[in-house]
This record gives sequence, C-alpha cells and structure tokens, in this order.
Amino acid sequence: MHTDLVAALDIGGTKIAAALVDGDGRLLVRAQRSTPAREDGATVMGVVNAVLEELKASGDWSRVRAVGIGSAGPVDASNGPVSPVNVPGWRGFPLVAEVTKTTGPLRVVLVGDGVAMTAAEHWQGAA
Repeated sequence: MHTDLVAALDIGGTKIAAALVDGDGRLLVRAQRSTPAREDGATVMGVVNAVLEELKASGDWSRVRAVGIGSAGPVDASNGPVSPVNVPGWRGFPLVAEVTKTTGPLRVVLVGDGVAMTAAEHWQGAA
C-alpha cells in the first residue's frame, strides 16, 4: 500500500476540481466548484483556494507530497503562469506561485490539460 498522496488540481473553463490521489490512482477525497470564468483573476483564484482548502481539511492532507495541476492553456509549465483562453481574467496569471501560497512547501508541477489527460490515459486506461 502506498502511503504518500498527490493533490491533483484540474482547472478548466467550467469547473475547478481537485482530488487526493494515491499511488494506485485511487481518488480518496474530491472537491469541485464551478469556475467563475468571466470574473477577475483574484476571484478565480479564490475558487481554486476554496477547493484546495477543502482537500486540506481532510485527515489525509498530511500524506500529500506534491501538487499536480492540469490547466486549460496556454500554460508556461517551466515558469508557472497560465493564460487560459476560456478564463479571460487569467492572462499571464502566476498560478504556481499562488497555489504555493496555499499549499506551502510542497512541490507544485503544472502541465497543460491535454498533457494531463494523455498521461492519465496512459497510466489508468480509458475513462
């Protein structure tokens, strides 16, 4: 049994979803909110923080070793800003830096949502 977990964050134009995931791909805790896509960047980030805080309230949060983010793009995975076409308030938004403020010293990794979906399909298979 794997004891370490990853906090997975999926940011899209319609929903912001997150889960605590174990090494076998099981989702232990889930949280989701609608994306306020037409609001300003701070409002959208407030929803991201609310989803993360819901995960942090779980008794399993102490087992989290990293945060993985899949975001609508374009994304700058090397430096952390995102500019999702369907979230106008986030142009060059420093997503990794903002998530780090909420999650603390955990490693935060950002990829585009297409890359995240491809990796998940390869790891877990269809659906």
